[in-house]
Amino acid sequence: MEEISMVDLKGQYKKIRDEIEKAVQNVFHSTAFINGKEVKEFSGNLENYLNVKHVIPCGNGTDALQVALMALGLKPGDEVITADFTFIATVEAIALLGLKPRLVDVRPDDFNIDPDSIEKAINEKTKAIIPVHLYGQCAPMEDIIDLAQKYNLYVVEDAAQATGVDYLFEDGHKKKAGTIGDIGCTSFFPSKNLGAYGDGGAILTNNDELAEKLRYTVNHGMKVKYYHDYVGINSRLDSLQAAILNVKLKYLDKYNMARQDAARYYDQILKEHKNLVIPKKVTWSNHIFHQYTLKTKGISRDLLKERLAAREIPAMIYYPVPLHCQKAYQNPDYSDKDFIVTEELCKTVISLPIHTELSKEQLNYITHNLLEIADEL
Repeated sequence: MEEISMVDLKGQYKKIRDEIEKAVQNVFHSTAFINGKEVKEFSGNLENYLNVKHVIPCGNGTDALQVALMALGLKPGDEVITADFTFIATVEAIALLGLKPRLVDVRPDDFNIDPDSIEKAINEKTKAIIPVHLYGQCAPMEDIIDLAQKYNLYVVEDAAQATGVDYLFEDGHKKKAGTIGDIGCTSFFPSKNLGAYGDGGAILTNNDELAEKLRYTVNHGMKVKYYHDYVGINSRLDSLQAAILNVKLKYLDKYNMARQDAARYYDQILKEHKNLVIPKKVTWSNHIFHQYTLKTKGISRDLLKERLAAREIPAMIYYPVPLHCQKAYQNPDYSDKDFIVTEELCKTVISLPIHTELSKEQLNYITHNLLEIADEL
């Protein structure tokens, strides 16, 4: 059996190596390393895939969030509500602009932001909500959009872990994650479901006016070269990464299905164990399993991880520390009662290997040993 990895980028690359190398060689031959034709092609291809009017590529997912907030014209001191249980980039982008993060709790079963907690946190300073589509399925967007309309707030989706997810509305129509709110943001970090071979990101919107601001903001605020109408930053997706992403976008649905197949295998084997809680699938969204995240119940999560590692089975903790406990983002206004779910999740979640190249032999080895260890603890 081959070594088990959390993400097997090498195995995935081998299957598309010829296409990747041809695409990269074309960039080398053109020498248009910045804003080459591949960037425009990728933007158009992703627009078609997501059925969104505008895709604005940028340097990474964190930049995407920062630029999105810049384009909305928020002022220092304005509050932005987001989830306490997520990667640091979401709150980091808020703080970098002098805005005030307002962290709220998440739902215990699907780990996404809780609309009731959002509404309790809204005040006269609140200007926007950033729901995070965590682990590969959507937050309850209809409830969030209703709140945004009720209180006249912007919605910026953090879809970095959910590229390709379908959101099913109550009336039956669908939209892709990142295309529902005012602006969507995603990341092409290599381990993502649609991953580059370096950093990359994109900003998504159906709003023509916002799209114009976003395009100028990622390019130093320039409408015309050397004429700067906005305060901007320098954040570009380079041509090499766009060329790679153009190849991989063709396989994204296949990649997501492979992850779903692996998740179904895990579910079937692990669902009856009294000390393991398999991920909940919500009714309004499919799940593309950027992570397959269990909760432990009645056993030590950390000891489980340690014993899996001893059998050469990697596992990760996403995330071990709530954002409100991070030194950079502590706020005396918060109470421990505000984050009961997040506090518990940080003690109990554990993510198993999930990627496009997992074999049945590897899945069997992981689940067999996981059950054996869980029984011993």
